[in-house]
Amino acid sequence: MKTKISISFLIGLLILSDQLTKFLVIKFLDPYQPLKILPFFQLVNVKNKGAAFGLFQSLGNTTFIFISIMAILFILVILFKTKEDRISLSLILAGAIGNLIDRLRYGYVVDFIDLHIGRYHWPAFNIADSALSIGIFLLFLKIIFPSKEKT
Repeated sequence: MKTKISISFLIGLLILSDQLTKFLVIKFLDPYQPLKILPFFQLVNVKNKGAAFGLFQSLGNTTFIFISIMAILFILVILFKTKEDRISLSLILAGAIGNLIDRLRYGYVVDFIDLHIGRYHWPAFNIADSALSIGIFLLFLKIIFPSKEKT
């Protein structure tokens, strides 16, 4: 039971921090005026109408909402059925929910973290994207390097 509470807390904390930071970006950051933090890091206000890296924008918001809901339901089923990979699945779930909230509220995902070297920028992202990426990476590691222990 303690694990379920801590997993729920992790998911809630990630969603809350994701939504709070996006609210602050929308409220205080001009879309055309980046805020430089470090030589390689700035905050921006980007409306991402596509998937990862802004890809597939032509599919439309409704398609991404549908895909997000299906992914969330799938992850919830897996979380309730297994005790394995709960952290990675929780990270993926929190990220999917955070970005789904944006799509439902605004019709796009708010991205604001901009990492770059000179003129070469990694596509802007947010806390939900980070949670998703870390969760997927952890699952990938588990597949590549399976544990020898029995549960």
